[in-house]
Amino acid sequence: MVNIKQGLEILKNNIKIAPEAPGVYRMLGEDDKVLYVGKAKNIKKRIVAYSHINKLPVRLQRMVSEIKRMEFIIVENEAKALLMENELIKELEPKYNILLKDDKTFPHLMIDVESEYPCLRKYRGKRQDKNKYFGPFASVGAVNNVVDILQKAFLLRSCRDAVFNNRQRPCLMYQIKRCSAPCVGKISAEDYRLLVREAIDFLEGKNARIQEELSQKMQEASDNTDYETALVLRDRIRALTSVQQGNNVEYADIKSVDMVALARKGDLVCIQVFFIRSGQNCGNAPYFPKQTEGASDEEILEAFLGSFYTTHIPPREIVVSHQLENRVFLEEAIGSRINTYQKGNKAQIMKNVLANAAASLDRRVAEQASVKNNLDEMVKWFGLPRVPQRIEIYDNSHNQGSFAIGAMVVATPEGFDKKSYRQFNIKESDFKHRLAASSDARNSRTSMYAQVPALRELPPSESLKSLSDEDEKHRLAASSNNAKIINQDDFLMMKEVLLRRFAKMTPENKPDVILLDGGLGQLHAVHEALKDFDLSGIAIIAISKGPERNAGKEFYHQLGKESFSLPFQSPIAFYLQNLRDEAHRFAIGTHRARRAKSIYKSRLDEIEGIGGKRKRDLLNYFGSVEEISQAGVKDLQKVPGISKKTAEKIYNYFHF
Repeated sequence: MVNIKQGLEILKNNIKIAPEAPGVYRMLGEDDKVLYVGKAKNIKKRIVAYSHINKLPVRLQRMVSEIKRMEFIIVENEAKALLMENELIKELEPKYNILLKDDKTFPHLMIDVESEYPCLRKYRGKRQDKNKYFGPFASVGAVNNVVDILQKAFLLRSCRDAVFNNRQRPCLMYQIKRCSAPCVGKISAEDYRLLVREAIDFLEGKNARIQEELSQKMQEASDNTDYETALVLRDRIRALTSVQQGNNVEYADIKSVDMVALARKGDLVCIQVFFIRSGQNCGNAPYFPKQTEGASDEEILEAFLGSFYTTHIPPREIVVSHQLENRVFLEEAIGSRINTYQKGNKAQIMKNVLANAAASLDRRVAEQASVKNNLDEMVKWFGLPRVPQRIEIYDNSHNQGSFAIGAMVVATPEGFDKKSYRQFNIKESDFKHRLAASSDARNSRTSMYAQVPALRELPPSESLKSLSDEDEKHRLAASSNNAKIINQDDFLMMKEVLLRRFAKMTPENKPDVILLDGGLGQLHAVHEALKDFDLSGIAIIAISKGPERNAGKEFYHQLGKESFSLPFQSPIAFYLQNLRDEAHRFAIGTHRARRAKSIYKSRLDEIEGIGGKRKRDLLNYFGSVEEISQAGVKDLQKVPGISKKTAEKIYNYFHF
């Protein structure tokens, strides 16, 4: 048993040398393994609290008993301490820290106010400039709804700058009255700026004033018999009215608030966040922190706020369901007010947020029970040594060897771990010899038909009917051979993917199960590829299509075991189908994204030394790649940043 007195003595020795300044402290155990990372406005005062061992929960008492030494990092202020703590926790995943699995960034609306004709855009990420940001929105659908309203009501452009700068006539958005067409001078810069100002006021909740001003302008236009302008203003008023009718009255006076509530069942915790901006509910999202055993609700909530708002834009106010001991420190670090309410409108909204947190928790408990049952069934059906904690599912996607993608999806007892998903880009050149082999097989099949005289004079549909039994055997053999060659592409792809994956395997990310989308061929290919790796404790399972490709009747294959099917429509069969389908979805999605990206690839990208800026400068100067290809060395040198050497490279690329 660990000696708590020894750990307490080490802690007290560190208190003597701890700095009285804001910063981050780390508690380290055996082999310098990080046990805990914490932040503090005053490091010495904070770690003194750990010396009052009887006041600590059992979890932290156990942590103190394992301390071997401590490290301190001093920073300028509380905000820096919060950022550094969050970075270290995500990197090190200490044993006693509450962990927030948060790899999601929420969409925002952005208006680039410094542009001559500001554009309305959807945006993800941190604020890095002087643009105007609005949000977050819990889903892309919510953003699209607001964009739709803004386009109808304020006629702002949403096109890319490259499109905007090269328009010669209005686009469809102008024709359907969703844009004022500043690209071709249908509106002056001054009037367009007024629309931008009105849109910003609307997003900041000043709807009533805008509507009143628009009504006055519509009446003036009507009085002056400018009925076309009056109709446009009428449509804008209708768009604003539809928004107001859809607003929930209880949010009407709330400008910028996140409502954060915690619900708990045993050691399972759900934190629900509602985003309210300018009187509108912009959606909500549930979170399920890990390693919460023995931690109080307040401690969990503080850890969540500290982690969440280092990667998300904070609102003016954060309303929480529990009183926080370190509220002032968090306010200074995050830059927002943190409040709790016992009565009033925000207290009523918090009751609804708490109810949503409890409902999300109930669903999570039900889902985990279902997943646990399925994992227990996997142990039984596939002879696993223990309940799998990490399942890796693999699939390939390519278009006759082009844009080849290998995909890895990860599932755990908590569900799909999207942060651990990986894609493997496979070079197109690797497929050339395989495609040549496939072509030879097709030619072989064609020549086989040519050797049967009766077939040369009949259409394909009739020729098959006229085959003798011997000819039919030859046809099937050729077809089978062609299928084998095509399958060989997938085998070699899967080999490459698994080799690259296992080359970076660590004890922390070692899988318990590898699930392959394929049959015995895929299974043998993977075992052959991984023969030099330690596969002890790893079950490799291939799943192939059933009769007539019927979902639910798949066959499962393991090396040295007889293939079998699971009971039709059983929960375990559905679970494994879901794992396979997720890998297929991810593989197809990444393949399509890579293929779509290639559409925008320019021939200039193939020239050594031509990066994004030079490519942009060349296109701006000459107008097109075709014009660049016809330019001489001296003409190319006229482009800013293009030296004689670079100009010669470009010229030689197009002419030699």
